[in-house]
Amino acid sequence: MSFTTALSGLNAASNNLSVTGNNIANANTTGFKKSRSEFVDVYASSIGGVSKTQPGSGVRVSEVAQQFNQGNLDFTENSLDLAISGDGFFTLASNPTDLKSMIYSRSGAFRVNKDGLVTNTQGQALLAYSPNGKTVADGFSQGVLKTVSLNTGAGLPVSTTKVDLQVNLDSNSPEPPVGTFDPLDSNSYTKQSSVSVFDSLGVSHTLTTYFVAGPVTAGPTRDWQAFHYITDNPQLPVPLDPGGVNPQIGPPVVAGTPGTAGILTFDSSGKLVAPVDAKVDLIPYVTGTSAADVDVTMSYLGSTQLSAAFSVDALKQDGLPAGRLTGVSIDDEGVIFARFSNGGATPLGKVALTRFPNPQGLSKLGNTNWAQSANSGEPIPGEAGTGNFGVIQSGALEQSNVDLSAQLVNLIVAQQAYQANSQTISTENTIVQAILNIR
Repeated sequence: MSFTTALSGLNAASNNLSVTGNNIANANTTGFKKSRSEFVDVYASSIGGVSKTQPGSGVRVSEVAQQFNQGNLDFTENSLDLAISGDGFFTLASNPTDLKSMIYSRSGAFRVNKDGLVTNTQGQALLAYSPNGKTVADGFSQGVLKTVSLNTGAGLPVSTTKVDLQVNLDSNSPEPPVGTFDPLDSNSYTKQSSVSVFDSLGVSHTLTTYFVAGPVTAGPTRDWQAFHYITDNPQLPVPLDPGGVNPQIGPPVVAGTPGTAGILTFDSSGKLVAPVDAKVDLIPYVTGTSAADVDVTMSYLGSTQLSAAFSVDALKQDGLPAGRLTGVSIDDEGVIFARFSNGGATPLGKVALTRFPNPQGLSKLGNTNWAQSANSGEPIPGEAGTGNFGVIQSGALEQSNVDLSAQLVNLIVAQQAYQANSQTISTENTIVQAILNIR
């Protein structure tokens, strides 16, 4: 029996050497998870009772157990390199045209293939949850998986709907010497401020606000008139219509409804009282195709009338021209954004993560991929930042979780175990030879 026992020891040590060697070989493999040989002893069964003299029958490998502890992160400069800090797996389609053939991986080295799909080096497509709309606030459909395509074409323009203009109007400003406002006559207004706005086709237009100081009323306060002028060629002369309102200026600032005088009213402390928001009708003067696309709300929130020089303290608008794709970014919750030259960003999807009740039961496929098995349990879909799925780090890769120092020590131990079992066979052979030599 000693030969059999020693042979089982050799087999166990050989298995340990193979597993350890595989760990060492994959010390630099992205997303690799080390394994460990686990052994159990072997005893011959006893019939009719428990033997107190059983020497044992050796050892056998019970399992090569996968170790899914977290690997260190290696930071890169590629936004499509992704690393998971947590228990989740990337969900991949082994065939981009068949999303039911899903496999799972911890390696997040992705790239864009010739068809514009985000895939790994084996051509397996990254799967994501489909967006419900054009913004993150619209959410994502966790039950709807899709491949991620960067063939989004041009970034669609966004029509300006709001302009935020915060100014200080000098309370000491004199009234303009010319009483009738004319945007081409600087003597008919006090100050001006311009901003580029965009219609529904992405065409840029210059929207200029002209401020006209009114007479001082009770106390130190005074009202100001505000007019708006929009044109693609502000150098052209603009005649006034018989009603005294320039048709290319549109109605003055209106608190809520178009058609009434646009008056900015301040209190005695210099704070704007009304209107905080005002609508400007630009429909006749831009190339947008829909009235809803070219109505602009002017917000004067925070504007003041103080004894200080005129200043524009804040000026921004929410429109965008058409743009071209310049890159892709992914946040720590796995939302994939296509970014455009116009500064816009469109969500393409949210990286689909999956975890398992027993990840050690996953079936190894090679290429740092795993498949569901009876031992792993059913896949649990989820998102980054929820539960135990973990968070996603863009511009990073998860390194192998192999500790080389520990594996080299284990290699020495396995080698010594192999040599010791070999010595057992050698010793047993010497004993057998001695017996055979008895005359």
